[in-house]
Amino acid sequence: MKASTVARNYVFLTILLLAMILGAFTGWLYPDFSSNIAFLGTIFIRLMFCIVVPMVFASIAGAVANTRDLARSGRIMWVTVVTFVITGAIAAVIYFGLVLIFPPVTAAWTNIAHEEVGSHATMTQMIVNFFTVEDFVALLSRRAMLPLIVFSLLFGFAANLSGEAGEPVRKFLESLTAVMLKLVNLVTYYAPIAFFAIFADLVATYGPQISEDYARALLVYYPVCFIYVFTAFPVMAWIGAGSEGVREMFRHITKPAVVSLGTCSSVATIPTNMEAAADTGISRDVSDIVLPLGATMHMDGSCFSCVLKIAFVLGVLGQPLTLSQLPMIVLIAVFSAVGMSGVPGGGYIGEYIICALFFPNHMELAFPILVAIGNLVDPPATMINAAGDYVVSFIVSRFVDGKDWLKKARVARA
Repeated sequence: MKASTVARNYVFLTILLLAMILGAFTGWLYPDFSSNIAFLGTIFIRLMFCIVVPMVFASIAGAVANTRDLARSGRIMWVTVVTFVITGAIAAVIYFGLVLIFPPVTAAWTNIAHEEVGSHATMTQMIVNFFTVEDFVALLSRRAMLPLIVFSLLFGFAANLSGEAGEPVRKFLESLTAVMLKLVNLVTYYAPIAFFAIFADLVATYGPQISEDYARALLVYYPVCFIYVFTAFPVMAWIGAGSEGVREMFRHITKPAVVSLGTCSSVATIPTNMEAAADTGISRDVSDIVLPLGATMHMDGSCFSCVLKIAFVLGVLGQPLTLSQLPMIVLIAVFSAVGMSGVPGGGYIGEYIICALFFPNHMELAFPILVAIGNLVDPPATMINAAGDYVVSFIVSRFVDGKDWLKKARVARA
């Protein structure tokens, strides 16, 4: 990448960070004003969501349709999913150890408000929703990301197997991906205004609600997330591309991290992740599959928060957290974060699972607490989830393109 391009990117990132900081102070000092400008952030997020659906379809379907080796696409997918599960389990174990040392709640609550849990999809319906939606129109929504990914994969395979008749479709998918990336560049110019409004509203909305126990939980959670970026991410980059991979990862991860922190959306970070992957030299078919999958399945930050939620409610109820609970907690963290996060009808499915398995007699108490914690830790959790998608692509590249993939990419770009 040219030095001028690098400088321009860092100037823009600095502007974004300053907008976030200024927005946070504005939300603290002028909460009413900050709540009134929240719509400016909503506009940006909705624009990104409108871009993401066609981009996910074009990138995944195009990657599969244009590959000359279908076995390679299959290898990319299974390596990706296995990596997601392993990193999610490791994240859950790490945070379990931390909450044993620093429990988020030190004394049981006495006056607790209750709230109705409401209804949600049955497990069989969740399984159906994992693969499909009712009709094609329902695919055109970010709330159906996993069915959209399944459809995109099948469409890509069909276009690939269609031979000469599928050539126009394959070219269209490739062109559509390029156009959507350019559209992202245009929308990004609006990001500083949006980030100012998002963080102003965030602080204005949640600042007064952070009580002593919530603050204690956040004081453990937020630093751990940032420490994870500077410890676990380099390890993953080293596994994927050696010491040079670590340096390359740190050169490009700032922008995805900032965008995910500001938008609180892994899906909205997909375009930025794709830019970072392209600048790194990651194979197009790898990034086109790993990054959309990661937006719905790679949830290390959510695994952190799952453990925190369980430990928090146990403390509220005055119940101990013990090592005997570790296997079940890790399993639930991985299942709810990795397996069900992008399923239509799965809103708050992690919270429902936690309540049903750990707090069946305190559902109305536990559920609102779990939802509140989820909202409070969402920014750093999303940062780990989304920026981690880019880092996982290093590992997938290592197993798909060989240990020298980064060196070869640099030679090809020279």
